[in-house]
Amino acid sequence: MNSTELGRLWDRIAGTQPAPEEWLVVVTATLALIAVVPNVLWRRTRNTITIAHEGGHGLAALLTGRRLSGIRLHSDTSGLTVSRGRPTGIGMVLTAVAGYTAPSLLGLGGAWLLADGRITLLLWLATALLAAMLVMIRNVYGALTVILTGSAFLLVSWLASPATQSAFAYTVVWFLLLGGVRPVFELQSKRRHGGAPDSDADQLARLTDAPAVLWLFLFHAVSLCSLIGGGRWLLGL
Repeated sequence: MNSTELGRLWDRIAGTQPAPEEWLVVVTATLALIAVVPNVLWRRTRNTITIAHEGGHGLAALLTGRRLSGIRLHSDTSGLTVSRGRPTGIGMVLTAVAGYTAPSLLGLGGAWLLADGRITLLLWLATALLAAMLVMIRNVYGALTVILTGSAFLLVSWLASPATQSAFAYTVVWFLLLGGVRPVFELQSKRRHGGAPDSDADQLARLTDAPAVLWLFLFHAVSLCSLIGGGRWLLGL
């Protein structure tokens, strides 16, 4: 590929696309809401939120100088990220915080890109992040899930029409924003009934001496503020 072709490819990726009609934005939000609210669908779609959750742990571990050993994704929508380094300190705290906040913050970043018309760029960045995550996956189900998800992004970004790309990107971002809210409420419910004794919030409580309820409040604040802010960007408000 010569420099001219590379330039055209970059222009295609980094260029702007026209904003979709308002009705399409509302339809994509509705589709994302349907994927999040009914339990029968959420049990399947939650896998995507788990990818973002565990990816957040992994990225934070790397950025704070920890050694990422691997990531596992399971069919029950749970996951596990293992990193090595000091068992305490700011690196461990940021790594633990990153899980429940990652889907919402990714959704917020995606909404910012879409508001600027960077639809194709969003799809390629998502593909790149999933490809990087695949290197650290340590189980077959996890690898298959990431490959299928990444392939969907790649195919849409490369082969689909601008209108299809727009609909897909808006649905994904709405799903991250809405889907980032529900797991925090689920965690709160589990803890209220004596479950999830080793949750991220409880680990953070042991790391910092701040109560787990305070970390739950932080997770809620990030997810709800991201939904409000990202939603305003997507709706053009």
